[in-house]
Amino acid sequence: MAATSRVTTPFTARTTAAEILDGVDLTGRRMIVTGGASGIGTETTRALAGAGAEVTVATRDPGRAAALVEEFAGSGPGSVRAAALDLADLASVDAFVADWEGPLHALVGNAGIMAIPTRQLTPVGWELQLATNYLGHFALARGLHDNLRDAGAARVVLIGSGAHLREEFDFDDPQFERRPYNCWVAYGQSKTAEVLLAVGIAQRWAADGITANALNPGYIITELQRHMDEESLRRFGALDEAGNRVTPSYYKTPAQGAATTVLLAASPLVETATGRYFDDNQEAEVVTDKEAPGGVAAHALDPATADRLWTYAEQALTSR
Repeated sequence: MAATSRVTTPFTARTTAAEILDGVDLTGRRMIVTGGASGIGTETTRALAGAGAEVTVATRDPGRAAALVEEFAGSGPGSVRAAALDLADLASVDAFVADWEGPLHALVGNAGIMAIPTRQLTPVGWELQLATNYLGHFALARGLHDNLRDAGAARVVLIGSGAHLREEFDFDDPQFERRPYNCWVAYGQSKTAEVLLAVGIAQRWAADGITANALNPGYIITELQRHMDEESLRRFGALDEAGNRVTPSYYKTPAQGAATTVLLAASPLVETATGRYFDDNQEAEVVTDKEAPGGVAAHALDPATADRLWTYAEQALTSR
């Protein structure tokens, strides 16, 4: 595959995660899905384990994954286990990394939070959305680097959002210490950072056999919307004028929303793709319209910005 060629697949926006892996054998592959106890994380876990992978659901409350663990108990080559991980708590990230032994074939950074209405800080003073969506995943990926390298050919997958189109990363005030806090600006910035993390990993870890890509899963009704107010829900088409929750026809099911994640985590069709951004199971085209319904912004793929952000994250971890 030429470095400049756009990656396309035979799948569509309505393809499910299980359909992506039809005929793919993941027996012996070890994978982590952060936030795998709900929403598209559950469907990602279910598809990967269904194809034979050993999947660890990394979640703040492992008990929430009990039914998913039981679903795969003794039912075939695939399996699911749950382990505690709070991405906003670096001590929790460090403990998770310390407990992981052996190779890791795929790290899926699925966990995230959105539209926290007021500025909240972690114990080390990081804005909560940036900490959970980006800095926690940065610390986790860096901590598991050797395990990914030891797999021989490993993949990192990061869940982005179309919200990245509207927000570049603000290096002058990333934690909203001086500028007014805006929940959507904070969310969009954190998602730009996740895409840039994929670019940074692609630049640094290619020689170790590690690829990294980001994606937009699309519109799906999940717990991610739990902090959204009525005005935002109406803007997203998830609330009608009478105040009732609705699901527009352009929304995906969780199984469809997990498809692009599974494609990047395990499909042989994209095994050499790295440093790229996908939506609807295709590599996205670069767009300049901040209100575009899809695509990827050039600011989220810029190698120099990815380098600068990597340095920022390293310094943030060092100074915690």
